[in-house]
Amino acid sequence: MVTMQDVAQRAGVTKQTVSNVVSGRVAVRPSTAARVRAAIDELGYVPNLVARSLATGSTRTVGLFVPTVATAFYADVVEAVEDALEERGYHLLLCTTRLDGERARRHLAGLTSRSVDALLIAGDRDLLDHLPLLANARFPVVLCAWETAVPERFPVVTIDYDYSGYVAGRHLRELGHERVAVLASPTHAVRVEGFRRAFADDGLTIPDSAIHMAPEPTFRGGIAAANTALAADPEATALFATHDVLAVGALEAARDAGRSVPHSLSVVGHDGSPEGLLSRPTLTSVALPKREMARQAIELLLRADATSGPSVISRQLLRPELIVRDSSGPPARIRRSSHGSVHRT
Repeated sequence: MVTMQDVAQRAGVTKQTVSNVVSGRVAVRPSTAARVRAAIDELGYVPNLVARSLATGSTRTVGLFVPTVATAFYADVVEAVEDALEERGYHLLLCTTRLDGERARRHLAGLTSRSVDALLIAGDRDLLDHLPLLANARFPVVLCAWETAVPERFPVVTIDYDYSGYVAGRHLRELGHERVAVLASPTHAVRVEGFRRAFADDGLTIPDSAIHMAPEPTFRGGIAAANTALAADPEATALFATHDVLAVGALEAARDAGRSVPHSLSVVGHDGSPEGLLSRPTLTSVALPKREMARQAIELLLRADATSGPSVISRQLLRPELIVRDSSGPPARIRRSSHGSVHRT
């Protein structure tokens, strides 16, 4: 087995210098570090992580909680976290709650006794009630992608979800829409309130009857919620969906109802996911800076880990960006026939 001493001899440096390069904790002159890495590659040296963790008390491992990896949003977060950790010589331990509160509790309880150096919790589904399990954790904890009430004792890097709903609403108002409906998931109350605020700025009220909860956060859930919304108010000229996947389902429901998009009905999504680029027409959506959020959260975590102290309690809100594509436009003029049927011109 190739040892650290073998690498040191090949590179012409001390064993401690090799250790510094491998751990990344101590700065090493770039030319020296390059020589050490070349020796590592030539000899095929693999660090003994178990021995290193026993010697340093550090595993160079960060735990990450996400509800699922089956959606584009969380898949992007996981990849961004993994990339940021790899750049700094850390490893990723991934846990998924799968929207199961008991599973989330078991994972959190297990992590408090496992050897991780830090923990990032992405998303507030199924976890809020179990955060007290981390009260005695010996590692820093940071929350991200958090939309519900933020616990006071943890630092947070998240999206300004109120603003994301607001910019979607302002876009539709500036196009001239007045009668709209919202397709939402139960946990998206903040972005819905932001959307309503955009209309309230112009003295318009979006009633509770115009908010329709999707039965599930899926394409089929979007179809179901859109069908309900269009049946409840056939004169609605726009739909705002709090998930892109719901919006793509709404496009299908609009086609089935004979409503052309955007001439007869505008549809705006939320997330900026790849699904919106593949839809027909392409989807106007609020794009979230999820990769930047993940990178900032990791930087916050690793600073706390490097100083062996708790994370500084802070609230960082990142602003999303509206991406205007083909699914939104000015509302068609509406007139009623003598028989009460609706015509759009």
